[in-house]
Amino acid sequence: MAASASSSSPGVAERRGIPAAFFVEDVESYLKQSGLDVNSSLAFLQERLQQYKILEMKLIAQQRDLQAKIPDIEKCLDIVATLQAKKGTGEAKALLQKNLENAKASLEVLVADFQFLRDQVTITEVTVARVYNWDVPQRRSRQAAKET
Repeated sequence: MAASASSSSPGVAERRGIPAAFFVEDVESYLKQSGLDVNSSLAFLQERLQQYKILEMKLIAQQRDLQAKIPDIEKCLDIVATLQAKKGTGEAKALLQKNLENAKASLEVLVADFQFLRDQVTITEVTVARVYNWDVPQRRSRQAAKET
């Protein structure tokens, strides 16, 4: 039988502070292994979704800040290039160029983090649905047992 939970990326427990979500293939095994009942498991998963949403808002703010910073650095580079024609300001241009490269690299990492986070949100939402859907017939059978 397949494992009851598998990571979205084999061997990845987190990426830059973003915890990895685990896809639950066998809900019953997952509940037994975790030692949680359905309601506790759903509460845990909902809490994890809230954590992901907070992280998503932080990443969006960082992305917005970096996207605002890059045009400013590019403007400064243009100004330095104009001044460089008049005076030797190679050090300033090198520093600004390095800042621009760092900002663009940070933005690329941020985009990758954002994609990873979206994958974790999707996996967690699917897991919530699977646990809930697994519990529906369980509740019905308990209800039927009570009525008889």
